[in-house]
Amino acid sequence: MPLIYSNIQLSEVVEEHPSLIPVINRLGIRLGLGDKTVEEICKEHSIDTDFLLAVINTFLNEEYFPEKKLQTFHISQIVNYLAKTNSYYLRYQLPNIERHLDSFISMSGQENQTLNLIRKFYYSFKEELTNRIKYDEQTLFPLCRKFEKNISGESSHPAENYTPNQEEDTIEALLADLKSIMIKHLTGEYNENLCYAVIFAICSLEKDIKQHDRIRYKILMPMLTVSDTYI
Repeated sequence: MPLIYSNIQLSEVVEEHPSLIPVINRLGIRLGLGDKTVEEICKEHSIDTDFLLAVINTFLNEEYFPEKKLQTFHISQIVNYLAKTNSYYLRYQLPNIERHLDSFISMSGQENQTLNLIRKFYYSFKEELTNRIKYDEQTLFPLCRKFEKNISGESSHPAENYTPNQEEDTIEALLADLKSIMIKHLTGEYNENLCYAVIFAICSLEKDIKQHDRIRYKILMPMLTVSDTYI
């Protein structure tokens, strides 16, 4: 799809792509956008226009990834965005999936042999994602902020002994397995509308995590292993 630029009305973009609502919310932009352009909205909320455009275009376009552009931003900009994304997962997306999933399971026929497997995969995924978020908050993000502020007082690079967490593969695999089980292996009686609601909620989170991880692993992680160019 065409890229989004600073002179385009943000409301038009969001109307066409409602999945952007939580993305802009993470940057403090709420609905009631009026006819203001992306640039006008950014000025109103004291947001770096280039950063917002990079995030939006990365989210909407699978083939778009401005690696060099993102590496010109401050580490704190990326960390703050990823931290707000994590918070959104915990406060909204996981509870949303759980509400639909609990209703779906409770209203399905007891002879459905895949219900326990579906529940098991969901909670395995939730545990992995929650552990990664705790890791981010307790280890990764403090390290990033320490690196940017350069307050360690150590002669070595603050990220010198840092080893990236590799849980993203497990997280994505568990989410894909959960979706696959529901699509391929459901048996017995079940509420189709609730089933669709669960699958759509999973797909929404799946896309979000994929785009989140592109910034996390291709931009933030390399920034911890380079010189002070990006500080």
